[in-house]
Amino acid sequence: MPIPITVLTGFLGSGKTTLLNRLISDPAMADAAVIINEFGEVGLDHMLVEAAEDGIVELSSGCLCCTVRGDLVKTLEDFLRRLDNGRLETLSRIVIETTGLADPAPILHAIMLHPYLVLRYRLDGVVTTVDAVNGMATLDAHEEAVKQVAVADRIVLTKSDIAEDAGVAALRERLAALNPGAPVVDAAGATAGALLNCGLFDPTRKIPDVARWLHEEAYRDSGHTHDHGDGHGHHHHHDVNRHDDHIRAFSLATDRAVPATALEMFIDLLRSAHGPKLLRVKGIVKLAEDLDRPVVIHGVQEVFHPPATLPEWPDADHRTRLVFITRDMPEDFVRRMFEAIAGTPVIDTPDAAALTDNPLAVSGFSGTFKP
Repeated sequence: MPIPITVLTGFLGSGKTTLLNRLISDPAMADAAVIINEFGEVGLDHMLVEAAEDGIVELSSGCLCCTVRGDLVKTLEDFLRRLDNGRLETLSRIVIETTGLADPAPILHAIMLHPYLVLRYRLDGVVTTVDAVNGMATLDAHEEAVKQVAVADRIVLTKSDIAEDAGVAALRERLAALNPGAPVVDAAGATAGALLNCGLFDPTRKIPDVARWLHEEAYRDSGHTHDHGDGHGHHHHHDVNRHDDHIRAFSLATDRAVPATALEMFIDLLRSAHGPKLLRVKGIVKLAEDLDRPVVIHGVQEVFHPPATLPEWPDADHRTRLVFITRDMPEDFVRRMFEAIAGTPVIDTPDAAALTDNPLAVSGFSGTFKP
């Protein structure tokens, strides 16, 4: 199995270092490695007991820890070389801690785009810390904070013990609207068991757990679902002109099989013409050419992970299901593009409005999907 990578992100002062210290001391992090930006910026509680070569140190917990030496790809490659030549006996997982101002997308792209790293590593998930005291103001003022929440697989709510209950409830509602598929975990319960192993594959059974990974029903029930073309969903519990107003979270589903060429065109048109607007895309697709072996897709902005063909359907639900978190891209546009290209109606479409514009009139099709 490829080595799982967890990206730990969150805005300045949101509690990443405190959470990192908790994760490092957890037995589930045995034989793990932690990549941080600078040792001086991260107040690790664990004594650095042994300096190793090339800036990699061993913590008292047994974890390895190092800084990003200019190039994340080189750092990840170095760990693989250590494994392959025997200098490193085992490597159970890697946690990458980002800077507070960082958009996590470039880190995800580095893993998903590299032809060798994508074979040896797998993205397990993105964990985002949000400060319960200052979270509302941070989301109002900083687009980066909104992106950090939008791409998360798990959200850790910190400092809720010193925040007002009403403020925490409002913040939870806002986080759920931005990213309905990401469970919000209070910092007190933010153990490795709650935050790790949230990717497609269940490591205990080594089989895909699509329902847990997609969490499609959360998008279906989201207040931002069912955009009717006016650029706004049904529910907005905050003032206009906030960064949230640009974000949409929704799902598409269909019982009918999708031709591989249609799926390829749909993905490539979205990716090439509207990539920056696709904050996160995940899905499982029933292909017309192979009904018994679904394809799993995963994209972050314009970069898509190589599609994975599953040997069989993981459960009784054989529908095509796609979940999206987008910026300045209405659900209705994506829905109508999918229906036009795939020739497949989406389940539970609120209206069957005809195409009033031509979503196919975009450039950049290059044929990158290979089922």
